[in-house]
Amino acid sequence: MEVDIRFAKAEDLPAIVNLCSLHAAYEKASYNASGKQEQLSEALFCEAPDVYCLIAEVNGSIEGYAVYMRQYSTWDAAFYIYMDCLFLKEANRGYGIGEMLTDRIKREGAKLGCKLIQWQTPDFNARAIKFYKRIGASSKTKERFFLEIK
Repeated sequence: MEVDIRFAKAEDLPAIVNLCSLHAAYEKASYNASGKQEQLSEALFCEAPDVYCLIAEVNGSIEGYAVYMRQYSTWDAAFYIYMDCLFLKEANRGYGIGEMLTDRIKREGAKLGCKLIQWQTPDFNARAIKFYKRIGASSKTKERFFLEIK
């Protein structure tokens, strides 16, 4: 198995949107792909992006992705990396690719002056929780709230 962890390119956008759709389904959430390629293109490929996307290419095929951004914690008075997404197609789980993506985010985060990565996962995602604990992550119990801006 040949695995390449690399930054996304514009030509990867259809595959990224497909992965987002699969990811949403996996997390039992709805997803509307309409306009997403254009919106992601603006966010990822502008002159000074605030969000970064890594691709897991397995034997030449895009099989997973991770998205992260630099954020600030007032409590810590420091910047950290927020990992918004980490997803691999089912057939590619259990081969260390998720850890490869996480390790790459660690290296990129260090370049951005960060010493911590934060993320969340649904409480029913037992396999992911087991993986995160295996790589040394700890968790806090919180609920995430959403408020639309109209």
